[in-house]
Amino acid sequence: MTAVAEISLKYGRDTLRCDLSHAGVLTARVPPPPAEPAELVQAALEQPIGCPPLQEIVRPGERVVIVTSDITRNTGSEHYLPVLVGRLNESGVPDEDISIVVALGIHRPQTEAEHRKILGPLFGRVSVWDHDCDDSANLIGLGSTTGGVEVAVNRRVAEADRVIVTGTVGFHYFAGFGGGRKGLVPGVASRATCMATHYAVFNPPEVGGKHPLAATGVLVGNPVHEAILEAARMMRPDLLLNTVLSPTGQMLAVRCGELHEAHLAACEMVARLYAVPLDQPADLAIVSCGGHPKDINFIQSHKALDNGVRALGPGGTIILLAACPDGFGHSTFLDWFRHTGLDNLEAHLRSHYEINGQTAYSTLMKAKTHRVILVSELSAEHTQAMAMEKADDLDSALEMARQGLPAGARTVVIPDGGSVVPWPPA
Repeated sequence: MTAVAEISLKYGRDTLRCDLSHAGVLTARVPPPPAEPAELVQAALEQPIGCPPLQEIVRPGERVVIVTSDITRNTGSEHYLPVLVGRLNESGVPDEDISIVVALGIHRPQTEAEHRKILGPLFGRVSVWDHDCDDSANLIGLGSTTGGVEVAVNRRVAEADRVIVTGTVGFHYFAGFGGGRKGLVPGVASRATCMATHYAVFNPPEVGGKHPLAATGVLVGNPVHEAILEAARMMRPDLLLNTVLSPTGQMLAVRCGELHEAHLAACEMVARLYAVPLDQPADLAIVSCGGHPKDINFIQSHKALDNGVRALGPGGTIILLAACPDGFGHSTFLDWFRHTGLDNLEAHLRSHYEINGQTAYSTLMKAKTHRVILVSELSAEHTQAMAMEKADDLDSALEMARQGLPAGARTVVIPDGGSVVPWPPA
C-alpha cells in the first residue's frame, strides 16, 4: 500500500479527482500485457490445459455454439471471438454452422449496440442469440445433480455438437471466483436451476446464516462452486477459454482447456494479481468500482462494496463511487429491502430464493455493520431503502464521512474495487 496526495477515481464514464493526503492506496500488481490480444488467444489455443486442441475436437458438418458473457462485464470478447471463429473456419466449420449465445443468466436482453460491442468484427457475420432463462420452449432438462438440483439449460447450447464456453475470471463474493463454469450456470441455465445452485450459499436452517466457505477466493469446500460445477459439466462443454484482464480492460493472459482445469489456472493468476496485502484495518475506505461497465448497475457495483468493506475494521465507513446508470440491475432487487432486518430478509430468501435477493441480503449485511455512503445516480429514497446514505458527489461524501470519523482516522483508497480484494480480510 502506497501513500498518495491526489488520486483519480473512475465513476461511470467520468473520472473524479480529489486530494487525499496521508491516505494509502490499494492497487493490483499488474504487469503490462505480454503480447497483443490475438497473440495471447492463439497461444492459449495452441496449448490447452487438460484437453486436446480445438482442431482435434471439432469436425466439418458439426454445429458449434460459443457461449460468451453479456455487456455487464468486460471480457475481451471482441478480441477472442474472431480468433475462435477463425480457428473453427480453419477446421472446416463454416460461419453458418457457428452460433454465439450470450450468457445472460437472469440479466436483461442486450441491445444491438451491445451485441456489436460483444462480437466486434463478427457482428452481422455470425448469428448471435440472447439466452432467456424463462423461455420454457427453448430450455431442455438434463436431469438432476447429486444434490438434487434439476438442471435445465438453453436448448441451442444443449443440442449443439460442440460447446465452447468463454468469459473472464475475477473474484466472486460467494462462488469464490467468476468465470469458468459460471458461463454455463447461471449463464445459460433456467431461472430455477440458477436459483437452486446458488441456494447452496446458506448454512442448514438450524444453523442459519451464510456458509463460511461460500466466500471470496474460496473454491475448495465451497458449496456454491461445487453445485455450479456439477451442473455445468452436465452440458459436456468441449473447451473453455477465459481471459484475465487488467483494471483498464487490457488482456493480460488467456487460459484455455478443460472446463475446471483451465478455470483453476486463471483463478490462480487472478489471486496473484488482485489479492492485495493490507497491514491493518482502515477507518475509512474510498472505493471506486473501476468505472463503466463495473458500475453499470448496483448489482454489479456490489462486488466493489463487498471487496471494499474487507479493508475496514468493525463499524468503519466506506464511500462507494458507483454511477449505476442502469439502476439496480433487476426489477425486483429493491423489493427485498421491504423485509426489514437481516433475520426477516434471510427467512424470506430461504423460502423464495432469488439471486438478486442474495445480493440484497449481502448488501444489507454490510450496511448494518458499516457506514455506507453511496455516490450514484440512484435517488436518496432508494439509497436510504438499502440502509445507506446518499451523497451528491465525492466532495460531499468526504465531508459527510469526516463528521463521523475519529481523530487520526486511517484512510485507504481502492481505485478498482470491482477487482482488488484486500487480503487477508480485516
